[in-house]
Amino acid sequence: MTNSNYNIEFSNRVTQEDFQGKFLKSILKAISSSNIISFAGGLPNPISFPVEEIETAAHKVLNENGVMALQYSSTEGYLPLREFIASRYRDQGLGASAEDILITNGSQQALDILAAVLLNEGDSIIMEKPSYLAALQTFHLYNPKVLSVNLNLDGADCMQLKQLVEEHHPKFFYSVPNFQNPTGLTYTEEVRKRAAEILKQDRTIFIEDNPYGDLRFSGESKKSMKYYLGEKCVLVGSFSKIVSPGMRIGWICTSHRELKKKITDYKQTVDLHTNIFGQMILSKYLENSNLDEHLKKIISLYKSQSDCMIACMEKYFPQNVTYTKPEGGMFLWVTLPESITAVELFEKAWEKGVAICPGDPFYQEERNVHTIRLNYTNCDDSAIEKGIRILGDILKKY
Repeated sequence: MTNSNYNIEFSNRVTQEDFQGKFLKSILKAISSSNIISFAGGLPNPISFPVEEIETAAHKVLNENGVMALQYSSTEGYLPLREFIASRYRDQGLGASAEDILITNGSQQALDILAAVLLNEGDSIIMEKPSYLAALQTFHLYNPKVLSVNLNLDGADCMQLKQLVEEHHPKFFYSVPNFQNPTGLTYTEEVRKRAAEILKQDRTIFIEDNPYGDLRFSGESKKSMKYYLGEKCVLVGSFSKIVSPGMRIGWICTSHRELKKKITDYKQTVDLHTNIFGQMILSKYLENSNLDEHLKKIISLYKSQSDCMIACMEKYFPQNVTYTKPEGGMFLWVTLPESITAVELFEKAWEKGVAICPGDPFYQEERNVHTIRLNYTNCDDSAIEKGIRILGDILKKY
């Protein structure tokens, strides 16, 4: 293929520097490399995928209602699936109905839809520091003013949050309060209450992204922020981490009627609706299977892998390296000594056949940081030990 002599003028949205995107490409490269031990991505362990059950569900959908599965459908999503999601929220003590649910192409599209309908260029938003890198990447497309609130071991720094809200009146505060990506930390109940009281005093919406909340393997479950904020809390969820990421099925849950209409109208413009065939297969699988029993198997697996990684770090890492000990989810957060940056460790580890995710893309502004994210769910114990030993050897040289 030859380069064209005609220069196309692209929009600022797609030509602006995408710092997070550069690292996502590295993560995807690591995922596709068979000779790399990858702690870089956020992949569920494939041994947890219910392949046979999904195959059975697909046959049933085609046999029982194949025409509907292959036809156009409603923008809101498949009603039985929306009812299932709403019932899970009601089991948590949250008032929710199928009318509150909009099915999306994974939670990534959910974030894009919310940004599109809520943000004008220059609007202020609050994000955690560090925050989910793909959320930063998505929100940057709409050119907001990103304000960062520090994360403590118990959650967002509420004194700083109060100051940011009072000074900037941001459109929303985006957060992953359960087993946060990238740190693995969980907000305490006290921090949730204090954050909610702060947000009640302003227009700021709370966007609660909760892809890992069902994956708790120790400690006690915490209340959703919706319990404290009602319709000022918008919930984002996904089946990617609990059933299958390849099906690309997530959702937005909001009891605010005007917001629900706006996000539905916008999605209709963008893609009409999420893959109805996939929605029906997933719904049939959930109808014929016990999701909670499936989750127990995943939780047991991930606890074992998390314990293994922590034990290996205690064995192979220098004592001046610290790390979080998550109560669930898929990640832990490592703080390195000042003598080596995360990007330096990333480069040296890659040469040795180990992929990690440097902390830099999880920050709005900070660069050359000394933090890394490690994922423990997609490697077996022998690979975890080998990879951590290699990282430990590199760190000891510094």
